[in-house]
Amino acid sequence: MKILLTGVTGYIARRLLPVLLDNGHEVICCVRDKNRFNSNKYLSKNISVIEADFLNKESLQNIPGDIDIAYYLIHSMSTQTGDFENMEEICASNFKECINQTKARQVIYLSGISNADELSKHLTSRKNVEVILSDSSFALTTLRAGIIVGSGSASFEIIRDLVEKLPFMITPRWLKTKCQPIAIRNVVEFLNGVMGRTETYNKSFDIGGPEILSYKEMLLRFAMVRGLKRRIVIVPVMTPKISSYWLYFVTATSFALAKNLVNSMKIEVICKPNDLAMMLGIQLIDYDTSIRYAFEKIEQNQVLSSWKDAQTSNLLMQGISKFIEVPHYGCFKDSRTIPVENPAASLEKIWAIGGKTGWYYGNWLWETRGIMDQLAGGVGMRRGRKSNTEINAGDALDFWRVLLADKAEKRLLLYAEMKLPGEAWLEFKIDKDNMLTQTATFRPKGLSGRLYWYSVLPFHALIFNGMIHKIADTKS
Repeated sequence: MKILLTGVTGYIARRLLPVLLDNGHEVICCVRDKNRFNSNKYLSKNISVIEADFLNKESLQNIPGDIDIAYYLIHSMSTQTGDFENMEEICASNFKECINQTKARQVIYLSGISNADELSKHLTSRKNVEVILSDSSFALTTLRAGIIVGSGSASFEIIRDLVEKLPFMITPRWLKTKCQPIAIRNVVEFLNGVMGRTETYNKSFDIGGPEILSYKEMLLRFAMVRGLKRRIVIVPVMTPKISSYWLYFVTATSFALAKNLVNSMKIEVICKPNDLAMMLGIQLIDYDTSIRYAFEKIEQNQVLSSWKDAQTSNLLMQGISKFIEVPHYGCFKDSRTIPVENPAASLEKIWAIGGKTGWYYGNWLWETRGIMDQLAGGVGMRRGRKSNTEINAGDALDFWRVLLADKAEKRLLLYAEMKLPGEAWLEFKIDKDNMLTQTATFRPKGLSGRLYWYSVLPFHALIFNGMIHKIADTKS
């Protein structure tokens, strides 16, 4: 079948894509920016990529009319700019209008469980999208999930941060809230399984794992699987705002996302009974096994997708191609060049930079800068990186965003997503003469930007000089 896959740079779609290709389907991947998606790694003739921004009707002309199935996996809750409810409504309306003009007979939409009388902004928005999509010429199949457990998922990484960083937790009362977590493997099985199944047309199904747990139980069970002893005390006085700050400072989530998550976590998300799993022959995975599966992927360095990479920043909204051309005029630069004896080994060092590897020199200074950024409301250094060795355009890398990662050209270009009075780029490149050039570029915004550059100049001289020598020294 010919399938349109939206949200392909997001967490869920990246997990679903290889399954669709393995099953022999032709998949058209919708991306806002082609530079963020490397289709070559899938080694399939059945994949094609088109640029389409569902906030912009004019960009949807590239969508072919002869598609059979479309997946709606667009989600705006993690956006750091704009009103995500309004953005989701516009995207859904434009998507519906576009797909109505194609031959698609089914749209599959992944939503959130919304069976409570009072819903959070996030769940209300998800339900509103379902209403918009249901009034159309195609058949809509809606799958509603709660907490998704898998390597790289927002829920998994937040729970992991809390459990591994805090032996003792004083927590808000929403930790008593019940939910029904589901393994990412099961989510993908459901998304794939309902495709073309006429008995699922114009119906919605809650999907969840075999257990109903409180958030406290989930944290303690996670700790047990990891062999950690943790104690949790629940207090009734922690307000939603304090809870949001608690998540923001302890985990890798942004404050905007933490706030939306806290509001959602106050509401029970338990599945209404249905026989979909039995109909599709899906064996539901329990919570503990889901955690073990996730860590198998992490330990094998095989995390396919991460919610951190999908976080929508202003840079990603505009498209990373607009930032690849590093400016020259009106900029401050720190450029250093050094010969390398083993360019292949130095390139591997560049490709492993950040995350657990660190920045090779003055890591405590990088960490201090990350803490300062977090206190100012920025992303800090908490995001790390998805893979220890692989890196692609669009990936999050500590407080940087990868703009270009080309091993053939031996070039890596990063753009700063920290709070700055200006814009910053960091580039590494090894030329044909085996000369490594490391360039930090800063385009200041006003007087504050210039004062900032001069204030950090002594630290730059120390860090950047040490870093390039460590990268060039492949014996260390």
